[in-house]
Amino acid sequence: MIQPYSTAVILAGGKSSRMQRDKALLPFGESNSLAEFQYRRLSKLFSKVYISSKNNKFDFDVEVIADRYEEASPLVALVSIFETLEEIEEVFLLSVDAPFVSEMVIDTLYKNSCSVDVVVAQSSNGLEPLCAIYRRSCLVEAKRALEANMHGLHSLFKKLQIERVQIEDETAFMNLNYPSEYEIAKKRWRS
Repeated sequence: MIQPYSTAVILAGGKSSRMQRDKALLPFGESNSLAEFQYRRLSKLFSKVYISSKNNKFDFDVEVIADRYEEASPLVALVSIFETLEEIEEVFLLSVDAPFVSEMVIDTLYKNSCSVDVVVAQSSNGLEPLCAIYRRSCLVEAKRALEANMHGLHSLFKKLQIERVQIEDETAFMNLNYPSEYEIAKKRWRS
């Protein structure tokens, strides 16, 4: 693997309504929070790692990219990231609640990277837009979608050139949306 990759951003600005508390701040592994866990993992693979959030709610040293728009969505985060980091041409995005996306998955995305707007993981569940490499070339359409209040990344993909990369590891994309999923993930991480 050619390391380190350039820039990663962890998306941690969601409402966590199904979890009933901020999942980015839940303890995980040896870290005080899922956010810190993801940050420490990705810092081994990327030159620069940021967290995208409405505000800096974290108890560790990290640069936060604040959402520039009122709504809370991955689309808002994506536009805010490219507007804030004007010098970057591409960024790897990962949801804070996907702790089992491995180095191998990330490496596979980069090995299959080509000249498209988005290189996105695909599992048996379909596209995984919160495990993808986004290029600045997607920004014009992303802003249009934001102005039209169309926040779904899947609908944005219909207007972009994307490369789907099949990932066979079914467990990689386990999301922690509910308390029961969080408990299962903690046990799985320990084993």
